[in-house]
Amino acid sequence: MHRGGEKLFIDYSDGLSIVDVVTGEFILTQLFLTVWGASNYTYAEATMSQTLPDWIGSHGRAFEYFSCVPRVLVPDNLKSGVSKACKYEPDINPTYSAMAEHYGCAVLPARPRKPKDKATVENGVLIAKRWILAVLRQRTFYSLSELNAAIRECLENINTRPLRQAKQSRRELFEAIDRPNALPLPQSPYEYAEWYKARVQLNYHIEVARHYYSLPYQLLRERLDVRLTATIVEAFHKGERVAVHVRSQANGGYTTLPEHMPPSHRYYAEWNPARFIQWAGNTGEATARLVEKILATRPYPEQGYKACLGIINLTRHYEPVRVEAAARRALQFQTCSYRSVKAILSAGLDRQPDNGAQSALPGLLPHQNIRGQAYYQ
Repeated sequence: MHRGGEKLFIDYSDGLSIVDVVTGEFILTQLFLTVWGASNYTYAEATMSQTLPDWIGSHGRAFEYFSCVPRVLVPDNLKSGVSKACKYEPDINPTYSAMAEHYGCAVLPARPRKPKDKATVENGVLIAKRWILAVLRQRTFYSLSELNAAIRECLENINTRPLRQAKQSRRELFEAIDRPNALPLPQSPYEYAEWYKARVQLNYHIEVARHYYSLPYQLLRERLDVRLTATIVEAFHKGERVAVHVRSQANGGYTTLPEHMPPSHRYYAEWNPARFIQWAGNTGEATARLVEKILATRPYPEQGYKACLGIINLTRHYEPVRVEAAARRALQFQTCSYRSVKAILSAGLDRQPDNGAQSALPGLLPHQNIRGQAYYQ
């Protein structure tokens, strides 16, 4: 005998097939089945798989159907619910555990190879095969919703049909025994979330679903628990939430919060092309144009930041007038780089008069292999 409102037994069975309207292919579904221990009140639905999203979603829809929640969930040792089956201490899937906590119920998996632990749901599977699968097997369904609408009709017959011994229907027994002793539904349904383990990389980010999210740099190399929903990403260290981000769908992208950066990186993150051009303008117009040209020739402006910073910092060792003249000369000869400006200053070429790029180039020595311009006319 089971106490009212206490246990809900859960299992899967092979379901019926639906026809793919595009290919004509038959796709086998799975039949999710729950049975209350005291009243045998039953819920069933078809899903496309036994994966974690379908498993969690089916639980939520079952609770809505019952309009209450059992105190104990008794699933079979399915991977979606039980990460590692064990006779004494089974590991519950973190997402399944979080869902149960949201609804206020406990999870007590059936022991492996112990049929008595799940006799109620095994009997429910037999009833489902007789009153659902056998009844619908001659019908053709073209969508999951169409199949589930037909299953819901069969459920009504199962739950309203009087039982031989009890002389009452499953629904009547449920209303009298299970519902009064069950837990109420929470105000909001459970938001599906998956849990991952992730290690903080050297760039103080973790990879979650092919996107990178920042963590406080003090947590480098730490292994964190990550909760992923459709809208947010949360990271936990030793049970304490250390970061939360809006979920991004950009594969390979980065989401970085300034407060997570080391001080040096935070300063670097504040750089932008306009700021560099403004800083260079304090030295002179040519220096600003040189910096702008360096940034414009890089596929990503960030690749030119260090070169620009080096040019600006030359004023620490040379007079700004000389740096400005060296920048003007670099622009004249189209040698726009930090090394070029540094070389000009080191050689003192910035002090030479600007006679034009052509006059500054040394003449070519005559040679028999040099044909000259007239040869190609």
